[in-house]
Amino acid sequence: MYVDELPKIPKIHGYKLRRGIPVAKKLTIGMYHKKWRFHRDLAESSVFVYGKTKRSATFPGPTIEALQGVATHVEWRNHLPKKHILPWDPTVPTAIPKNGGVPTVVHLHAGVTEPESDGSSFAWFTAGFKETGPYWSRSTYRYLNMQRPGNLWYHDHALGLTRQNLLAGLVGPYVIRNHTFERPMNLPCGSEFDRHLIIADRSFNTDGSIYMNSTGNDPTVHPQWQPEYFGDTITVNGKAWPFMNVQRRKYRFRVISTSNARYFNVRLSNGMNFTVVGSDASYLPKPVATESFILSPAETFDVVVDFSSVGVNTTEIEVTNDAPYPYPDGTPTSIPNNRIMKFIVEPKKSPCPPDTSTVPANLIADSDRYPSVVEAAKQATLRRYIVMYEYWSNITGEVTHLYINGKRLEDPVSETPKLGSTEIWEVINLTPDDHPLHLHLVAFQALKIQKLTDLQDFTNCMTQTNDAEKCNVDRHLPTTTSTANNNTKNIVEYEKTWKNIVKIETGSMTTVVVKFDMVENNGPFPFDATAEPGYVYHCHILDHEDNSMIRPFKLLK
Repeated sequence: MYVDELPKIPKIHGYKLRRGIPVAKKLTIGMYHKKWRFHRDLAESSVFVYGKTKRSATFPGPTIEALQGVATHVEWRNHLPKKHILPWDPTVPTAIPKNGGVPTVVHLHAGVTEPESDGSSFAWFTAGFKETGPYWSRSTYRYLNMQRPGNLWYHDHALGLTRQNLLAGLVGPYVIRNHTFERPMNLPCGSEFDRHLIIADRSFNTDGSIYMNSTGNDPTVHPQWQPEYFGDTITVNGKAWPFMNVQRRKYRFRVISTSNARYFNVRLSNGMNFTVVGSDASYLPKPVATESFILSPAETFDVVVDFSSVGVNTTEIEVTNDAPYPYPDGTPTSIPNNRIMKFIVEPKKSPCPPDTSTVPANLIADSDRYPSVVEAAKQATLRRYIVMYEYWSNITGEVTHLYINGKRLEDPVSETPKLGSTEIWEVINLTPDDHPLHLHLVAFQALKIQKLTDLQDFTNCMTQTNDAEKCNVDRHLPTTTSTANNNTKNIVEYEKTWKNIVKIETGSMTTVVVKFDMVENNGPFPFDATAEPGYVYHCHILDHEDNSMIRPFKLLK
């Protein structure tokens, strides 16, 4: 543990300069099969990774740095082999080419992206575009980068294979910058002091290959699929439990979880605070100091750590995790999965170069503030109930699949928001675990979380009718002041911004405000968001998404 240095992720600019002016740029990024060493003492692993060439491809893929308002075009090329390196399950809805090959398609997570470039699960393609899915329409995706500066990431999204393809390594960070907007914040910057931390858990076989179960939890139903994948090794930027040498100064860390199912409760071993400045693709209005933060699959936190406040005798600080798995009531963590990485603090007090960065009291000027979620909720024109179900075998008692609103992905669209509208989604979780909810295209924000009462009674009714109003959901919500105080949770301060992941707690109804427009200015999308193939929303536990906690939504004019 802590024998490999934290790698710097290579960067690719998604723009070019013409006479000093940034203009659109086309990139060609491939998906390659190669070997990768996750730890000094572990044999090399076969991985699928992104890169401009096979030689330069890395785990995770290169950071694509874009500028707000300057388009980036990416031709995604599949160079993967005829056969997957990990076991997969044809009994869940899956892209299965007739002539072999590994289906892939890229989704820009948190991107405000036209439907044709969003990475529909049905827009998959194999090597050389020999076979394509029913919604495939183009080889080059267009990212307009019109949204506010922030943290995004790209990953595979192929039907029924998302859990395998991400586990194999098809992930990478993407940043939209706006120097005019961000420079006044004076946060730590530069390649040394502004770093991505891409966290992912993996297990390995003795020969170094990535382990994924080959037998399902109920093989009579699904030969390979299991409800969650939890690795016993925590990797950061492609290395298991790395270390990073730091000076006694401020650093900015853009922390992204690309894990399949594991939640992390991230802490520093000396009890020092993180200062959270952003979550997902949005800055917070004001920085929030916290000793820990809960990081769900696919979620991002943008934090500053000030090592100048570390005691002179402290030279090592571990980044730890104590989130049970599955979250929140599963197995407690223990060594080694309760360790993430280590900072080694240099002994000399004066940083070089001097640290002139700050963390301002207000991150965003009043004139640039995002809309208030409370005010946005008042403008909502529709309230929907979105219900998460888990189904078990009557014979084995094992989980067989998960649905939203009792429907499969391929069932007809039932969510048809109006372009430019705001809606309230009451998201009800009737399963025993938490779920990270992700909507493509749009930003959304949790308003409150209410614990359901008489949960089994409500679940029995919902299983029969699948109608929250007919099941009188209001009767199962806290009504008196005392029960409301005990059963209603406020949203934690470091999540109070417009997000791309909202955690849906077990046995609860989470009120989520969804804006179907450009959230920063209430303006229209800079493309036809009503075009085919539309968008989806889903649980971002990949094993759930693949079977089949994912549904389409279609915007209407």
